[in-house]
Amino acid sequence: MLIERVWYGEGPAAAMTRLLLAPAERVFGGIAGVRDMLYDAGWLPTHEPAIPAISVGNLTVGGTGKTPIAAWIARELAARGARPAVILRGYGEDEPHVHHTLNPDIPVVIGSDRVEAIERARINGADIAVLDDAFQHRRVRRIADFVLVSADRWTSAVRLLPAGPWREPLRAIRRATLIVVTRKAATDAAVDGVNQRLAAAAPQVPRVTVGLQPTELVRVTDASDRAPLAALSGARIRMVASIADPASFQTQLERLGAQVDPFVFRDHHAFTDADVAALTAGLGAGDRVVCTLKDAVKLASRWPRLGGAPALWYVSQQVMVERGVGGLEHILDDLVRARFKTPPTAG
Repeated sequence: MLIERVWYGEGPAAAMTRLLLAPAERVFGGIAGVRDMLYDAGWLPTHEPAIPAISVGNLTVGGTGKTPIAAWIARELAARGARPAVILRGYGEDEPHVHHTLNPDIPVVIGSDRVEAIERARINGADIAVLDDAFQHRRVRRIADFVLVSADRWTSAVRLLPAGPWREPLRAIRRATLIVVTRKAATDAAVDGVNQRLAAAAPQVPRVTVGLQPTELVRVTDASDRAPLAALSGARIRMVASIADPASFQTQLERLGAQVDPFVFRDHHAFTDADVAALTAGLGAGDRVVCTLKDAVKLASRWPRLGGAPALWYVSQQVMVERGVGGLEHILDDLVRARFKTPPTAG
């Protein structure tokens, strides 16, 4: 994608484009800085939610694993006796379906007005709200902010929109309760480098490292049909990805031994019948098309089910806490107890 090449490219064309976008980047940074200053000074109003709320968000645009980790946090809270609800602003048709698939028993409430959406969650029985993608949404007070940083997408230079993917400067991470470094395919050395940079930027904020690891293949048109990852070894597959970081997904598949033929779409792409026809062209019943869960929930209703069509599978991903598990457990326990304590403070 063009914007990806501008943000992450290393060639002269990408560098020149970033240079041309620098004035717009400074304007964006100035507006964001003034907004944060007004919230910090209490001049912009914040609202106490009907139930305690936590946010799971990013400093960058997409690609950190936010949706599966927000779902995992909601599941961990439920396992501790809480009654969480996931609150979404409703951008993209895929995210609500992903949450429902990962946590069928945890309600998802959609609304651009987060205060009103949290109230609806309370009325329906929730006692804690998990705000998916809300770190910059400072209008709602929270008891905790989990900020995700991708080791796979990390760049040494922090460039704000539109010259780069950053929504806020790195120093904004000091507002976080917990920094979650995520990885899908990043090396240990890359993860160490990101942690060192974050420790310097926010030495008082605890950090954990979480991996999103493939576990098995699930057939999209029949979830009871599953296959081990070993089935990919030596297989030639067609990969479908409409996510913010398709390169890491492709690397995961290649490390499993697959020969990957990638079909990449923009993030949150709404698939059409024409897309499906292109994805299945030249393939038969013995061939395999592999996607992410985020793609699967959109492709399921369009994928041909008649004999002769290739099978569509998604890769199930498991959240694995690699470093800092004790600190994360402590924070989650505190959040469950906080449901019965004092009102949240401004975020």
